[in-house]
Amino acid sequence: MADPNVPESSSVLAGLLADLRAESGVLDGLVAALDPDDWALDTPATGWTVAHQIAHLAWTDDWSELAARDPEAFVAESGRVFGELPAAGADPVEDGAARGAGERPAALLARWRAGRERLAAALAAVPADARLPWLGPPMKAASMATARLMETWAHGQDVADALGVRREPTARLRHVAHLGVRTMGFAFTVHGLPAPQTPVRVELTAPDGGSWTWGPADAGDRVTGPALDFCLLVTRRRHRDDLALTAVGEVATAWLPIAQAFAGPPGADREAGSSL
Repeated sequence: MADPNVPESSSVLAGLLADLRAESGVLDGLVAALDPDDWALDTPATGWTVAHQIAHLAWTDDWSELAARDPEAFVAESGRVFGELPAAGADPVEDGAARGAGERPAALLARWRAGRERLAAALAAVPADARLPWLGPPMKAASMATARLMETWAHGQDVADALGVRREPTARLRHVAHLGVRTMGFAFTVHGLPAPQTPVRVELTAPDGGSWTWGPADAGDRVTGPALDFCLLVTRRRHRDDLALTAVGEVATAWLPIAQAFAGPPGADREAGSSL
């Protein structure tokens, strides 16, 4: 779930798009040299191969690009596709990933590369104060870029796990962590719980050893630990028990097991002990 209140400016958006390109480049580097058979390797997401992961990113980039380039067309098309769900029993997310996974790997990779460049160009052209329609709440271009970076990093983690690769954490994790913090209330409501009014202080150790903080310094409830672990938690790529995160206070303690930085239902938890 993207934060609709991310500060908007041309410099902020340009920085986010640069970080999105960099994050996409890391994942691109993992899959570009794979043998075609390796695209069929299973990832930790049940039923999804490496190809499914890249296909899903390409599918979501296409929807995001449409929202940025032609908001009215996005509203009409998303209403048609997602509005038919109850009657047809379809799942556009799963269908989009499955269709893409059926392509030749080289064609899928080329399509993802071209689509993410079109998306970056479309977002760069969005007026500063415009809010773009989405499958959740409308958002500004910077919010959409942040959400795409978060999802690229998260699905990249699935691919890295499938390949047995450890990616080096970077300062780009701050974007993922930011969404994880800002979506705390959503995490409660998606589980049928009231959004807490108690503030939570989040203090994370950045990859370079610095400190990233959110929330009042004097808050009684707090979460502390490595930024990487927090990002793995809020993207639900690791089980809470496998992460070096500490929660103090009733709200903070209740939040961590249900935290998520993305829209939609939470889905299945990862098994404990799945860390590399």
